[in-house]
Amino acid sequence: MEIIISEDNLPVFEALSSPVRIKIIELLTQQPMIMKDLASAVSLSNSIITMHVKKLEKAGIIHIEMIPGKGGGQKLCSLSTDRIDIAFPIKGSSRINQHTSSVMVGHYTDFDVKPTCGLATKQGLVGGSFDEPRYFLNAERVDAKILWFSQGFVEYKVPNYLMDNEIPEELDISMELASEAPLTNDNWPSDISFYLNDIKIGMWTSPGDFGGTRGRYTPEWWGLHINQYGLLVRIKITHAGTFIDGLKVSDVTIDDVSIRSLQWKFRLAVEEDAANVGGLTIYGSGFGNYYQDIAFKLYYRT
Repeated sequence: MEIIISEDNLPVFEALSSPVRIKIIELLTQQPMIMKDLASAVSLSNSIITMHVKKLEKAGIIHIEMIPGKGGGQKLCSLSTDRIDIAFPIKGSSRINQHTSSVMVGHYTDFDVKPTCGLATKQGLVGGSFDEPRYFLNAERVDAKILWFSQGFVEYKVPNYLMDNEIPEELDISMELASEAPLTNDNWPSDISFYLNDIKIGMWTSPGDFGGTRGRYTPEWWGLHINQYGLLVRIKITHAGTFIDGLKVSDVTIDDVSIRSLQWKFRLAVEEDAANVGGLTIYGSGFGNYYQDIAFKLYYRT
């Protein structure tokens, strides 16, 4: 999670100002927990723990979902992030604000993929089987929380909320990614290229397709012998170029990518002429280790 010093982010700072809520975060770092188990672990009543959990949920630090349990539904609490980066205002600059948006994994607007490939929701496989590219047009694909392919691309359209009087400074894009190997293979490199508005902004080499240990949010029905989680990849497009996980990957700047377009096109591709054609897996909220979809943050000043 990346935030700026702003009154809009006061819920985050408030959520971190309580020893009880810090303890809750520490507990959830180990594993997701049912609400009543959290209450027992910190020796508080259900009503008090609910108040603390709601503050953490409002801040975007944890996620709550209803799961079946004895006697009815139970609230399962999980961390939504593994870190918080806080950006201070730049000396002498105008106030920095941000527009945020998130695109679900299954909400792509164009694709061309080759097997091995497939999609799944939290409940099951889209189309009911693997390795059939036609299922990428199945109506259920909008609910997909994971997709994978060995070669090709998926492309998303993203709303742009930038106003005429707002000056863009930086676009941050984050998502959980891995390669696509037969079953799993931690040493299965894949060169994944990223395009924004038809401009190639950079490439990242995924080291492998990870398994063996169930992803923090991966559902129980998903077999342990196949991919479980990825790595959180952060792209920053600035006035100085494009950076991935802090390393500069190209000279493409925020001024080069038609940042004022009413909508952006964002493409992830494994190209046939890449040095490492090892496929791509995209994890969304409900699979993998990070409870997020493809997240976009546009920082701007007024």
